[in-house]
Amino acid sequence: MSSSQTTEKISLHHQADDTGYRLIELPSELESLLESENAPVLTLESSETSALLKTPDRTYALRQKNTSNSVILLSPTTTSTSQDQGMSAISTIHETVELELVPQAVATSGPLKNTGSRGKWHERFGKGR
Repeated sequence: MSSSQTTEKISLHHQADDTGYRLIELPSELESLLESENAPVLTLESSETSALLKTPDRTYALRQKNTSNSVILLSPTTTSTSQDQGMSAISTIHETVELELVPQAVATSGPLKNTGSRGKWHERFGKGR
């Protein structure tokens, strides 16, 4: 490198915050659905084995995967003493969440039934404890 060339430097700071971040690996069809103009509302529900993420026509089981390589989450920053741009490491992530498509027969047990117990779910829950 000649002496006339200059290299720009980017400062890196460690500014961990207390937010617990999780990265979710989205299947391509779910990513396309979420980026569409009419993106649907997604819901999270519990099951016997895992949490379930539900779209209008598919259900995904959430599975935590530990990774051997950590991922560092960075955020752009500007220092207060100058206009130099830098980066701050705000979190180190050691695991990700994987979405696994649940077969449709298992995902739905049919439409919800009216049991006549509106507003009394807490009574039924308390009896089984």
